[in-house]
Amino acid sequence: MLVEIPDPMVILGVVIPVFVGLFSLFVYLKIRQISGSNSKNKADLERLEFYERQLIDMKIKLDAIDIESLSVSHENIRNFTDYEEKLHESGDVPRVNVTRPAHKQPKISRVPNMGFDNVVEVVLELITERPMTSRDIQVTFGRSREHTSRIMKKMHGDGFVERNIKTKPFSYSITEKGRHRIGRNTPEPVEVTPQVI
Repeated sequence: MLVEIPDPMVILGVVIPVFVGLFSLFVYLKIRQISGSNSKNKADLERLEFYERQLIDMKIKLDAIDIESLSVSHENIRNFTDYEEKLHESGDVPRVNVTRPAHKQPKISRVPNMGFDNVVEVVLELITERPMTSRDIQVTFGRSREHTSRIMKKMHGDGFVERNIKTKPFSYSITEKGRHRIGRNTPEPVEVTPQVI
């Protein structure tokens, strides 16, 4: 059985259009993918902007509610209780026993107001044992961050504390001048001499 091989020009005439068609299909799909992702990104961005506007509106409404609830004073509450009592006395409204939750004020322990000299001594006592950061001093001392920073800056300028700038956040340690200020002078180092036998 003899197989006849077609002419090479006929083979090229069939193969080339197939490859051109595949290449065109590939280019079409890439273009469609790129243009489709742009429209998809635009839709996603529009959706995100819509939700962002909604969240901003809700935040504004919550802030307004908080402000309104804060603006209700004790006088308004007393006026309402008086009005409620008058209604009950007139008999128009039956009395209902409702237990109101007691609002507890949080207990805040405050450090009493001190002069600068007392503050310096308290802070020096805190950092006598080990170096502390400004945050440690703030939490232990119970003052604001700004107040603690001003104190530490002043104490560093006066030479009572040393600032270690190699660490972040800076740590503060007491100097000899600071030890002398609080009456804790360091003992003189003892020299040990080796004994010759």
